[in-house]
Amino acid sequence: MQKIKEAFLVSPFLVFFLVHSEQVGVGVLGYQRVIAKYAGYDSWISVIIAAAFVHILIWMIYYVLDNGDGDIVTIHKSLFGRLLGNMFNLALLLYFLLWSITVLRTYIEVIQVWMFPTLSTWKIAVVFLLLTYYVVSSGFRTVAGICFLGVVIPLGLILLLVYPLEFTHFSNLLPVFDENLKDYLSATKNMMLSYLGFETLLVFYPFIKNAKRSQKFAHHANIFTFMMYLLVTLFSFAFFSQEQLARNIWATLSMVKIVQVSFVERFDFVFVSMWCLVILPNITLAIWSSSRVAKLMLNIRQHVTLIVLLALVLVACIFLDTRLKINLLNNYTNKIGFYLAVSYIPLIFIATFFKKQLKKKRKNNEQASPTT
Repeated sequence: MQKIKEAFLVSPFLVFFLVHSEQVGVGVLGYQRVIAKYAGYDSWISVIIAAAFVHILIWMIYYVLDNGDGDIVTIHKSLFGRLLGNMFNLALLLYFLLWSITVLRTYIEVIQVWMFPTLSTWKIAVVFLLLTYYVVSSGFRTVAGICFLGVVIPLGLILLLVYPLEFTHFSNLLPVFDENLKDYLSATKNMMLSYLGFETLLVFYPFIKNAKRSQKFAHHANIFTFMMYLLVTLFSFAFFSQEQLARNIWATLSMVKIVQVSFVERFDFVFVSMWCLVILPNITLAIWSSSRVAKLMLNIRQHVTLIVLLALVLVACIFLDTRLKINLLNNYTNKIGFYLAVSYIPLIFIATFFKKQLKKKRKNNEQASPTT
């Protein structure tokens, strides 16, 4: 593993902001319709199940990194050999790239639908990617700083949920446990897209001071994300009927739309604009992770890989020019992210566990063997 200079490391508590900022993004604007499609008003249960599952996965990730070399690229090669290990590295690189494309293109669609219908996709994408280039090229500490601001500054937006209270009917949530297990699992599977992003831990772990102490902050971040999603879910289900949810792509934005203040006619415009502070950390951390893996794989400057990856993101955003394509992109990202979570992370966890046991057994045999 390449030794990271202490000047480039961040404090353990910043893991809270790194994980939470990557989990909360464009998905919170309209995930309710997707999960309600399967389990109806009982879908809030899937929010809890998904959060519990993510806690287990975070524990597995820390087990792998604490017992490995701390560098996921090196760990892959150590566990699976050079050829297969590089295949895992390439898959991780492409996943983070796909994640950044999904977040950026979906947010651009929100801007075009709610604010500027005639604004070209490439113009918005270029602005975001230039900002991403500036942040990522400045180093990981700058990325961590953007994630911190992306959590703290927009935090007050959650208070807007107070406005729809007079129109809510929490009796909608009754009766509870009215669906079958298959429906809950289907809703949980689709809820996973909104929790994804914690996998970046695999890449930025070596940049944390006393990294083993940061695990509690990663779990705290997931708890905070869960509380936010649960609150938004309950308010949305109490505000909308199931028929309205089925037709409403951006349920959270529709709730914010009813907010009325004397100095702003359309508060949803303010909400969408401020949400860019949430989206930017999503994109920058994902692009940084992707370019970091590419750097370690190819042994070239991260600056070079960054430019190539940003160009690919721009081309992909321009190509994804219809609602159908964007919807397919989100569906495929959800499926890939879900199967990565339920298969890849447990796989490297099991491989690390057995490798550790074999190493311990070999060490015990060497100590037990007579010296000659």
